[in-house]
Amino acid sequence: MNVPMRYRLAISDKAREQLRALPKEQRRQIGLRLEWLCDGLQGDIKKLSDTKNRYRLRVGSFRVLFTLEAERVDVYAVRDRKEAYE
Repeated sequence: MNVPMRYRLAISDKAREQLRALPKEQRRQIGLRLEWLCDGLQGDIKKLSDTKNRYRLRVGSFRVLFTLEAERVDVYAVRDRKEAYE
């Protein structure tokens, strides 16, 4: 049986500030999706076309932007979809 890889989560200070600014329900949803992400890269994930290891996780109208480094997910931004790619 194939066991999915478990990733470690690192959240930048900037992303933490962005998370704190969100309503409690949105933070809860994003936290749940980050758990899924770390548990074998599950969720609505898309590779960003402009770089080699940058990705986005869609959580409703929000985008969690992250990079993958070996066994670590590095979240660098959490933004509304309208401003996520600026």
